[in-house]
Amino acid sequence: MDAELAARVAEAKAAALTVLRHNARGPFHGLPRTAGWGYPEPYTRDIMLSALGFLASGDEELIDALRRTLLALATIQTPLGHIPSLASDRHDVGASDTTPLFLLALALYRRVIGPPDYLEDAARIARQWMSYQSPGDDMMVGQLPTSDWRDEQWVLGFGLFVNTVVYAYLRLYDDDHNAARLLALMRHFVVKPGSPQQHVHAGLVVPHKPYYALWAYKIYNSERFDLLGNSLAVLFGIAPSNRAKQLIHWVEDECDALRERGDLAVALPPNLFPYIQPSDPDWLERYEEFNRPGEYHNGGIWPFITGLYVAAVVAAGYPLLAQRKLAALTDLMRLSRDPELEWGFNEWIRAQDGTARGNDWQTWSAALYLYAASCVEREEALFFTDLLASPLHHLDEEAA
Repeated sequence: MDAELAARVAEAKAAALTVLRHNARGPFHGLPRTAGWGYPEPYTRDIMLSALGFLASGDEELIDALRRTLLALATIQTPLGHIPSLASDRHDVGASDTTPLFLLALALYRRVIGPPDYLEDAARIARQWMSYQSPGDDMMVGQLPTSDWRDEQWVLGFGLFVNTVVYAYLRLYDDDHNAARLLALMRHFVVKPGSPQQHVHAGLVVPHKPYYALWAYKIYNSERFDLLGNSLAVLFGIAPSNRAKQLIHWVEDECDALRERGDLAVALPPNLFPYIQPSDPDWLERYEEFNRPGEYHNGGIWPFITGLYVAAVVAAGYPLLAQRKLAALTDLMRLSRDPELEWGFNEWIRAQDGTARGNDWQTWSAALYLYAASCVEREEALFFTDLLASPLHHLDEEAA
């Protein structure tokens, strides 16, 4: 990293720490705020994903915020093991991603901070809960629409994002047997309507493309590109190294095409593309108000996801490209809805014009910036190098 970029990144990291320390205690039992002003609540998925940045920072106040959130979630965990969507409300349940994200964040906390059996009872029953979330009783986890982080977009059946997190926590808890089972299922080719092999388990590999499908279930699927799920597939070692490299090249080429068409105004990829258009069969009437093309979950630029994409670029073995993407992300962090803010760390950016449309001082935007910067500076996929180097990573995809 050259001196000019290093100075810009250092300034942004200091600003991110300011945001995160401001958000470390909120009005709900002193638990972290999801955003500086707009979201005072401690949303589980936001804080659990932010664990990557909290731990990468080494900041004692942030690590303590993570510890307090993990403990609060363990305290209000349902008797069956499910983790609520808010760390302050035991009744806010039904999410498909909160329990696996809790298990992932807890595993990382144990590895970095310890002790290795921290909240063991909570981990045990959370894993038991997850073992019952597979419709096929075979490790592939199912979900209902709008039950993961995308509260305004339908992902149903076997979603990529949730299953990548399940794979990662299985590996981190040394459950390689079930991780291998899940990996084999994810690597099946998606079965097309009319295929004579409709008995084959619906997988997430997209034929003739280097990326994984957004979701699949039986003969149905969505082949739209999910940046979050695919970035995690690279970062966690689900994608073999050759596929990971092809995936990164494909993303960059597709984003060049989006910019040429005027559908993308920044140097970072949208969370979903191609955007869902009103004429498309997967368009829902509610999208007109909340999820228009290039906005929110339908192709908005989410800094927390682009931070994970930067980490995935590092994991794929492209340090110079990762530096360029980190530079673009650093510029993006300045965007805000409040003109008085020097650093916005905004929630999401409209793809077509690069304007900030979400809440400023979003916790996971700042935290995942810190994680991305740490990965670029160290030239490693922080916390996941052993997953990338493991034998499971080198399973033959077609044989699986």
